[in-house]
Amino acid sequence: MKILDWYILKRYLGTFFTMILLFIPIGIIVDLSEKIDNMLEHKVPFEAVIGYYLDFTVYFANLLFPLFVFLSVIWFTSKLANKTEIIAFLSSGVSFWRFLRPYMIGAIIICIAALAMGLFLAPKASQGFNEFKYSYLKKGRKVQETKNVYRQLNDSIFLYANNFKPLDKSATDFTLEYFDGNVLKIKISASKIKFKDSIYELTNYVKRKILEDKDIIEKGKTKDTILPFNIDEFTPVTYVAETLNYTELSEFIEKESKRGSSDINRYKVVAYKRWSIPVSAFILTIIGVAVSSMKRRGGMGVNLAVGISLAFIFIFFDKVLGTLANQSDFPPVVAVWFPNISFGILAIYLLYNAKR
Repeated sequence: MKILDWYILKRYLGTFFTMILLFIPIGIIVDLSEKIDNMLEHKVPFEAVIGYYLDFTVYFANLLFPLFVFLSVIWFTSKLANKTEIIAFLSSGVSFWRFLRPYMIGAIIICIAALAMGLFLAPKASQGFNEFKYSYLKKGRKVQETKNVYRQLNDSIFLYANNFKPLDKSATDFTLEYFDGNVLKIKISASKIKFKDSIYELTNYVKRKILEDKDIIEKGKTKDTILPFNIDEFTPVTYVAETLNYTELSEFIEKESKRGSSDINRYKVVAYKRWSIPVSAFILTIIGVAVSSMKRRGGMGVNLAVGISLAFIFIFFDKVLGTLANQSDFPPVVAVWFPNISFGILAIYLLYNAKR
């Protein structure tokens, strides 16, 4: 690469990592100030707090990755513009598109890092982050469906429980129905079911096996048996999709789609965002260059004001459409990709005008 490429690329990546190192401690301090009373009240172990904030760092960085990129580009490009360095580059015969090349290289590097983080690192951090939150800070807060739980495991097996207790791995008023096509073949009912050591213990159970000419009924006080489902999958926690890596999440969504899960849109939003966040970082890089590459009256402050306003508009659309998809039949793919597509069009328009 040329001297110009190295100069801009080092400024780009250096400012980006400085921005992360600056904002993450601030985020930790703000979060700690909000939660310190709860932590002391629940006597949270120090090791658990340290683990939580390590996970928080990855979770926070992944969540705000595009914003960090955007602010970094605006910050150092505005400084270049105010010092008339950009004018010097372009006056020396360097075309505007050639000037963009190191930005694109930097954006590609950061997008690859964001993709790797979103697919593999962030899920593990999200699991630790959420488990800490609901284990220590929000004890008793509902994170799973526990009343009148109905699940379709596949085309043949249906489950129902009146009261599911995830911590005890038990449920009351349990029913399992096995169908062959549209014909009921086996029905198992129990006043209580409990999972322990890979075995299900049924209490006050009735097993009815339906044959062509008769029914075979088995009753008893208790029975240990093996059933074709995992009790942890009976009703997943609301944040389960965030804790799965790419392969696990794809398999989970396929399985939940077959079961007719009511939360399938929520899971798809998480899956699509794994890919959309790196793309949004790339788009916001282009917008940042277009907004801040010209020297303006008012200096860097004007560029930052315009950039931050665009960033908040982007975040607003992202959050509103994501919530809409989670709580309605609004297509998740549209909810996730609409901000990128609309801001991609804006990036092309701003870049064309900046070039002129």
